[in-house]
Amino acid sequence: MDRIEGGSPIGMHAGAMVAALAVAVLLAGNARLVMAEQSAAQAAAQAAAQAAAQAAEPAAKPAAAAANTKKATATIEARSGSKVTGRATFAEIRDRVHVTVEIAGATPGEHGVHIHEKGDCSAADASSAGPHFNPTGHSHGGPNAPMHHAGDFGNLTAGPDGKGKLTLVTHDISLKLGPRSVMGRAIVIHEMADDLKSQPAGNAGARIGCGVIR
Repeated sequence: MDRIEGGSPIGMHAGAMVAALAVAVLLAGNARLVMAEQSAAQAAAQAAAQAAAQAAEPAAKPAAAAANTKKATATIEARSGSKVTGRATFAEIRDRVHVTVEIAGATPGEHGVHIHEKGDCSAADASSAGPHFNPTGHSHGGPNAPMHHAGDFGNLTAGPDGKGKLTLVTHDISLKLGPRSVMGRAIVIHEMADDLKSQPAGNAGARIGCGVIR
Protein backbone atom coordinates (compact mmCIF):
# COMPACT_ATOMS: atom_id res chain seq x y z
CA MET A 1 0.00 0.00 0.00
CA ASP A 2 1.25 3.49 -0.88
CA ARG A 3 2.08 5.88 2.10
CA ILE A 4 0.04 9.12 2.33
CA GLU A 5 2.19 12.18 3.22
CA GLY A 6 0.96 14.99 5.52
CA GLY A 7 -1.08 15.32 8.72
CA SER A 8 -4.68 14.52 9.34
CA PRO A 9 -7.44 17.04 8.48
CA ILE A 10 -8.22 17.45 12.21
CA GLY A 11 -4.63 18.41 12.99
CA MET A 12 -4.56 20.94 10.19
CA HIS A 13 -7.81 22.51 11.37
CA ALA A 14 -6.53 22.80 14.94
CA GLY A 15 -3.36 24.50 13.72
CA ALA A 16 -5.37 27.05 11.77
CA MET A 17 -7.50 27.78 14.81
CA VAL A 18 -4.42 28.35 16.95
CA ALA A 19 -2.99 30.70 14.34
CA ALA A 20 -6.27 32.61 14.09
CA LEU A 21 -6.48 32.86 17.88
CA ALA A 22 -2.94 34.22 18.02
CA VAL A 23 -3.82 36.85 15.41
CA ALA A 24 -6.97 37.77 17.35
CA VAL A 25 -5.00 38.11 20.58
CA LEU A 26 -2.45 40.29 18.81
CA LEU A 27 -5.15 42.49 17.29
CA ALA A 28 -6.93 42.77 20.63
CA GLY A 29 -3.67 43.77 22.30
CA ASN A 30 -3.05 46.40 19.65
CA ALA A 31 -6.59 47.73 20.08
CA ARG A 32 -6.14 47.98 23.84
CA LEU A 33 -2.82 49.78 23.31
CA VAL A 34 -4.46 52.27 20.92
CA MET A 35 -7.33 52.84 23.38
CA ALA A 36 -4.87 53.35 26.22
CA GLU A 37 -2.91 55.86 24.16
CA GLN A 38 -6.13 57.69 23.25
CA SER A 39 -7.22 57.77 26.91
CA ALA A 40 -3.81 59.08 27.95
CA ALA A 41 -3.99 61.76 25.27
CA GLN A 42 -7.49 62.77 26.36
CA ALA A 43 -6.41 62.91 30.00
CA ALA A 44 -3.40 65.04 29.08
CA ALA A 45 -5.61 67.37 27.04
CA GLN A 46 -8.09 67.73 29.92
CA ALA A 47 -5.27 68.39 32.37
CA ALA A 48 -3.82 71.03 30.06
CA ALA A 49 -7.23 72.68 29.66
CA GLN A 50 -7.76 72.75 33.43
CA ALA A 51 -4.29 74.20 33.98
CA ALA A 52 -4.94 76.89 31.38
CA ALA A 53 -8.29 77.75 32.98
CA GLN A 54 -6.72 77.99 36.42
CA ALA A 55 -3.92 80.17 35.10
CA ALA A 56 -6.41 82.47 33.38
CA GLU A 57 -8.71 82.77 36.42
CA PRO A 58 -6.49 85.12 38.51
CA ALA A 59 -6.07 87.41 35.51
CA ALA A 60 -9.80 87.31 34.77
CA LYS A 61 -10.78 88.46 38.27
CA PRO A 62 -8.95 91.82 38.15
CA ALA A 63 -10.23 92.32 34.62
CA ALA A 64 -13.80 91.68 35.77
CA ALA A 65 -13.33 93.97 38.77
CA ALA A 66 -11.93 96.69 36.53
CA ALA A 67 -14.88 96.33 34.17
CA ASN A 68 -17.27 96.79 37.10
CA THR A 69 -15.42 99.79 38.59
CA LYS A 70 -16.92 103.26 38.15
CA LYS A 71 -14.60 106.23 38.64
CA ALA A 72 -14.82 109.98 39.13
CA THR A 73 -12.48 112.85 39.94
CA ALA A 74 -12.65 116.43 41.24
CA THR A 75 -10.08 119.18 40.75
CA ILE A 76 -9.90 121.25 43.93
CA GLU A 77 -9.35 124.98 43.48
CA ALA A 78 -8.62 127.70 46.03
CA ARG A 79 -11.47 129.63 47.63
CA SER A 80 -11.82 132.23 50.42
CA GLY A 81 -8.42 133.73 49.59
CA SER A 82 -6.46 130.50 50.24
CA LYS A 83 -3.75 128.93 48.10
CA VAL A 84 -5.18 125.42 48.31
CA THR A 85 -5.11 123.19 45.26
CA GLY A 86 -5.70 119.47 45.00
CA ARG A 87 -7.46 116.51 43.53
CA ALA A 88 -9.99 113.96 44.75
CA THR A 89 -10.48 110.55 43.16
CA PHE A 90 -13.40 108.16 43.61
CA ALA A 91 -13.60 104.50 42.58
CA GLU A 92 -16.75 102.47 43.22
CA ILE A 93 -16.14 98.73 43.48
CA ARG A 94 -19.27 96.71 44.21
CA ASP A 95 -21.05 98.70 46.94
CA ARG A 96 -18.03 100.57 48.33
CA VAL A 97 -16.51 103.84 47.15
CA HIS A 98 -12.76 104.25 47.64
CA VAL A 99 -11.90 107.93 48.11
CA THR A 100 -8.50 109.66 47.99
CA VAL A 101 -8.13 113.40 48.59
CA GLU A 102 -4.78 115.12 48.14
CA ILE A 103 -4.14 118.83 48.65
CA ALA A 104 -1.26 121.31 48.65
CA GLY A 105 -0.93 124.92 49.74
CA ALA A 106 -2.86 124.46 52.99
CA THR A 107 -1.88 125.72 56.43
CA PRO A 108 -0.36 122.95 58.57
CA GLY A 109 -2.90 121.07 60.70
CA GLU A 110 -6.31 119.46 60.33
CA HIS A 111 -8.91 120.50 57.78
CA GLY A 112 -12.47 119.26 57.53
CA VAL A 113 -13.42 117.51 54.28
CA HIS A 114 -17.02 117.18 53.16
CA ILE A 115 -19.16 116.47 50.14
CA HIS A 116 -21.60 119.35 49.63
CA GLU A 117 -24.99 119.17 48.05
CA LYS A 118 -24.49 121.38 45.00
CA GLY A 119 -21.85 121.02 42.34
CA ASP A 120 -21.27 124.76 42.19
CA CYS A 121 -17.94 126.25 43.25
CA SER A 122 -18.49 129.57 41.50
CA ALA A 123 -18.74 131.73 44.63
CA ALA A 124 -15.49 133.20 45.95
CA ASP A 125 -16.16 131.58 49.33
CA ALA A 126 -17.68 128.39 47.84
CA SER A 127 -20.99 129.14 49.55
CA SER A 128 -22.60 128.24 46.22
CA ALA A 129 -21.87 124.55 47.01
CA GLY A 130 -24.70 124.58 49.57
CA PRO A 131 -24.89 122.48 52.75
CA HIS A 132 -23.41 119.05 53.41
CA PHE A 133 -24.68 116.20 51.24
CA ASN A 134 -27.14 114.46 53.56
CA PRO A 135 -29.70 112.32 51.69
CA THR A 136 -30.63 110.36 54.85
CA GLY A 137 -31.35 113.43 57.01
CA HIS A 138 -28.91 112.35 59.75
CA SER A 139 -27.09 114.60 62.22
CA HIS A 140 -23.52 115.68 61.49
CA GLY A 141 -20.73 113.47 62.83
CA GLY A 142 -17.51 111.68 62.03
CA PRO A 143 -17.46 109.17 59.16
CA ASN A 144 -17.37 106.26 61.62
CA ALA A 145 -20.08 107.58 63.93
CA PRO A 146 -23.46 105.79 63.97
CA MET A 147 -25.11 109.04 62.85
CA HIS A 148 -23.42 111.21 60.23
CA HIS A 149 -24.00 112.86 56.89
CA ALA A 150 -23.15 110.82 53.80
CA GLY A 151 -20.77 113.67 52.94
CA ASP A 152 -18.93 113.67 56.29
CA PHE A 153 -15.37 112.59 55.47
CA GLY A 154 -13.73 113.72 58.72
CA ASN A 155 -10.37 115.52 58.68
CA LEU A 156 -7.32 115.69 56.49
CA THR A 157 -3.98 116.60 58.10
CA ALA A 158 -1.64 118.94 56.21
CA GLY A 159 2.04 118.76 57.06
CA PRO A 160 4.55 121.61 57.45
CA ASP A 161 4.88 121.67 53.65
CA GLY A 162 1.16 122.34 53.27
CA LYS A 163 0.47 118.96 51.70
CA GLY A 164 -2.03 116.44 53.01
CA LYS A 165 -3.80 113.25 52.02
CA LEU A 166 -7.00 111.55 53.15
CA THR A 167 -8.15 108.07 52.17
CA LEU A 168 -11.34 106.30 53.15
CA VAL A 169 -13.76 103.63 51.99
CA THR A 170 -17.47 104.30 52.39
CA HIS A 171 -20.80 102.74 51.45
CA ASP A 172 -22.70 105.98 52.23
CA ILE A 173 -22.22 107.39 48.75
CA SER A 174 -22.31 106.10 45.18
CA LEU A 175 -21.14 107.12 41.74
CA LYS A 176 -24.21 105.56 40.15
CA LEU A 177 -27.59 107.15 39.60
CA GLY A 178 -29.70 107.28 42.74
CA PRO A 179 -30.21 109.20 45.98
CA ARG A 180 -26.68 108.42 47.24
CA SER A 181 -24.93 109.62 44.07
CA VAL A 182 -22.27 112.29 44.49
CA MET A 183 -21.77 112.81 40.75
CA GLY A 184 -22.10 116.50 39.97
CA ARG A 185 -21.78 117.49 43.64
CA ALA A 186 -18.86 119.34 45.27
CA ILE A 187 -16.05 118.30 47.58
CA VAL A 188 -15.00 121.07 49.96
CA ILE A 189 -11.88 121.57 52.08
CA HIS A 190 -12.37 123.67 55.21
CA GLU A 191 -10.17 126.16 57.00
CA MET A 192 -10.12 124.29 60.31
CA ALA A 193 -10.66 120.84 61.78
CA ASP A 194 -14.14 119.36 61.86
CA ASP A 195 -14.94 118.75 65.56
CA LEU A 196 -17.19 115.87 64.41
CA LYS A 197 -20.05 116.90 66.71
CA SER A 198 -21.16 120.53 66.26
CA GLN A 199 -24.32 120.95 64.21
CA PRO A 200 -24.87 121.33 61.39
CA ALA A 201 -21.35 121.23 59.93
CA GLY A 202 -18.67 120.56 62.59
CA ASN A 203 -17.58 124.18 63.10
CA ALA A 204 -14.82 123.77 60.50
CA GLY A 205 -14.68 127.40 59.37
CA ALA A 206 -14.35 128.87 55.91
CA ARG A 207 -14.41 126.85 52.71
CA ILE A 208 -10.85 127.15 51.38
CA GLY A 209 -10.99 124.62 48.55
CA CYS A 210 -13.76 123.37 46.26
CA GLY A 211 -14.09 121.01 43.32
CA VAL A 212 -16.96 119.47 41.36
CA ILE A 213 -17.09 115.67 41.15
CA ARG A 214 -17.26 114.53 37.54
